[in-house]
Amino acid sequence: MKKVSVIIPCYNEQSNIRPLYEALTRLFESHPQYAWEVVMINDGSTDQTLSEIRRLREHDPRICYVDLSRNFGKERAMLAGFDYATGDCAAIIDADLQHPPMVIGQMLELWEQGYQDVYAQRQTRGRESFMRKHLTRLYYRILQRMADTEVLTNVGDFRLLDRRCIDALRQLRETQRYTKGLYCWIGFRKTFVPFTTDDRREGHSSFNTWKLFNLAVEGITSYSTAPLRMATVMGTVISLLAFVYMIVVLMKTIIVGEPVPGYPTLICVILLLGGLQLLSIGIIGEYLSRIFHESKQRPVYIVNELAVNERPESAHL
Repeated sequence: MKKVSVIIPCYNEQSNIRPLYEALTRLFESHPQYAWEVVMINDGSTDQTLSEIRRLREHDPRICYVDLSRNFGKERAMLAGFDYATGDCAAIIDADLQHPPMVIGQMLELWEQGYQDVYAQRQTRGRESFMRKHLTRLYYRILQRMADTEVLTNVGDFRLLDRRCIDALRQLRETQRYTKGLYCWIGFRKTFVPFTTDDRREGHSSFNTWKLFNLAVEGITSYSTAPLRMATVMGTVISLLAFVYMIVVLMKTIIVGEPVPGYPTLICVILLLGGLQLLSIGIIGEYLSRIFHESKQRPVYIVNELAVNERPESAHL
């Protein structure tokens, strides 16, 4: 019998744990031909999320959990799930029930046909503000133009991965993670199932505007050196324009006898060049900060408590 793991990163989701378990139970009952396990990663929750997971574990041994020592972020929590999932394939879903668990059944059908990465593609983005929807579309357009590898539009972490994909992702231990790009980077045979995002049942999302902005910067800087090239191009173009302007001013002064423009022109040029220099330094700083963090070679996450049925020998702590 093939085994399917369900990986669920959790952060302050105490009110969603029980409804999520009930939805997963219906999924398990509709697909009795598989053995199931659920790997919940408590990512440093400050509410009763871990207590709710423990209660489920007491009554259902299929429920496993990994309690991280603090909040490491969803990207690292998913890596912990990859490390401790023991199934022949693994589905990644959110704990807020915006990802309908029954869609996993459709993913399994495609997995049985030989696809190794079956991702869920959003048909709608649910209850999001007009501004956020359009900024998201703009971000993906920019990322697709800049990234060295393809990044799929309207596709998140809701997907089913074959064991070969999971093992490949486990090898990538970088601390500055953008998993949506890693899914494409590892390759393998992919296909998709369409789904409609449900509204969040309880609580509120921990992803505020600032965190989403940081994730966007992470995506661009992790999979593209285009910003560095843009800084180089801007510097080259401005240097050429400045040289041409200098020639024009000299010609006007020497041949025509026109006086050189004074204070306003000087201030505008200084402010323009100063702003572009600061922008270029900031872009370089973003890349240097990533080199700095990776050079420390710290573990990607630290486990505080563990309750799994089988512990993989190669699990990273």
